[in-house]
Amino acid sequence: MRVSGAGRRALVGVAATALVVGGLAASSAGAASAATGGSPAGDTYTGHAATAVRVSHHVPGGAASRQLARGERHTAAQLATPAVAPRASSSAAAALATTAAGSALLKNFNGVSSRDSQFTNYNLKFEPPDQGLCQGAGFVIEAVNSAYSIYRSNGTRIRGPFNINDLFNEGGKEFTSDPRCWFDPTTRTWFAVILFLNDSFTEGRLDIAVNPNPDPTGLWTIYHIDTTDLGGNGCPCFGDQPRLGIDQTNVYVTTDEFSILGPQFNGGQLYAISKADLVAGLPSIHFVHFGPLHLAGQLTGAPQPALSIGKPNAEYFLSQLDFDGKGDHRIAVFAMTGRDKVQTGGTPTLTRTIIQSEAYASPPPALQKGSTSTIDSGDDRMQQASFVNGTVWGELATAFQPAGDTKVRSAGAWFQVRPQLGNGGISAATIVRQGYVAKSGAYVIYPAVQPDAAGNAAMVFTLTGAGRFPSAAYARLAGGAAAFGPPVVAAAGTGPYDKNATRWGDYSFAVPDTTTDAAWLATEYIPPISSQTTTRERNWGTRVLKVALG
Repeated sequence: MRVSGAGRRALVGVAATALVVGGLAASSAGAASAATGGSPAGDTYTGHAATAVRVSHHVPGGAASRQLARGERHTAAQLATPAVAPRASSSAAAALATTAAGSALLKNFNGVSSRDSQFTNYNLKFEPPDQGLCQGAGFVIEAVNSAYSIYRSNGTRIRGPFNINDLFNEGGKEFTSDPRCWFDPTTRTWFAVILFLNDSFTEGRLDIAVNPNPDPTGLWTIYHIDTTDLGGNGCPCFGDQPRLGIDQTNVYVTTDEFSILGPQFNGGQLYAISKADLVAGLPSIHFVHFGPLHLAGQLTGAPQPALSIGKPNAEYFLSQLDFDGKGDHRIAVFAMTGRDKVQTGGTPTLTRTIIQSEAYASPPPALQKGSTSTIDSGDDRMQQASFVNGTVWGELATAFQPAGDTKVRSAGAWFQVRPQLGNGGISAATIVRQGYVAKSGAYVIYPAVQPDAAGNAAMVFTLTGAGRFPSAAYARLAGGAAAFGPPVVAAAGTGPYDKNATRWGDYSFAVPDTTTDAAWLATEYIPPISSQTTTRERNWGTRVLKVALG
């Protein structure tokens, strides 16, 4: 679910427990925050500790129905047209899409589809898929709205498709959305999160599923964190788009708080949850809540927490700053220090700085071959964040005019940032590399990036245009290069998207392979007819790729 809004509340941090159950000039690379030294570069946020209790243990494998249609709310800011879109310099070459070939593409198979979602949801048809993807111990899990499957790493499906509610041990009438997952190679544990609304629309919560066994077909433990916020503006409320991050100490989830029944937006929320408690399956787990969050004096949506490789000196988060929908050239970098305090009921420190970046703005709707209807390109919020070898990476979709093109398209903007800590938290951050992945005459939408320690990276996205059906594509970046290579089509779309459908995305996903220097990628495209709904309504599919990095 992608919901948007605007509103104001005082900044409050709460500790708790959980239950088990546009015309903007791009800055030069290397721009840093103004603040340096040992003091925090920007705001310091207050968090509050709490606990949650274990709700259940269960082995997934059944099916459950849901009765609620998915929808979307926009604010005027998100519907605004950017004043001027970023554009390629006159010297930039327009990328040409190529068909996948050679050794870089290691795996390439159909993932969970709209037909899977239809058959596991009593003939209901949902959009968009909102893909979660995780890989480890020889398995791949892909979770979407509203189904999931488990595969071997060779692409063979061994479980599923099942209704997504089954993974979280929820009943048939409850509404869930926006699944994400991760395999932690250090503890050999699977983690999954999803937003939840009860059937009466009076309660919202975050569901967390944990399996401390490398085999994901076994027992999962479920925890609940209440996000209803009774007494809040327009509440009962829920946490939209739970974004997942992790490091050696905690699991991190950020959400955007919205009224369940009204338009009120109460800002970004951040939860730091003890990883040790989750892995141990304790009856009561410790977490700390920060929120609502503000940036540059304004209520803001939640930042993306980093999916961290190794042992970072802090947990990092990235966010854009486009408050009015017309574009910006700044990004925010958050750092959480004192992370070990979460497990003992203490409160870590959350600080942030704002740095100059390349320009970005909300992308226009994307054209597609074979239809006059357009594809929803979403907005310019940060899509995913990854930390490896001292730098944090992020990406977003942006309005962009490619070199040699006369029109503004959608492109993938990416950032590699090196944060610096001082005694009080984050003291500065520097952009190491940044750029755009674009194609003249086409639209790059819903990008996701996975880097490695050497600075190589792969970006996955949907590629579409007036001459192309929505297709699954990727691009690669070499460690010493300044720009990604051209888009490569891994799976060509087989037709246009349902002309009466309104949604696409809301996100692709990228994660590291746990044993080789490669990335697992997933994105949306139009699959073969055999994977589409029986009526061709909301006829999306997903594609899972493994791409070499080094």
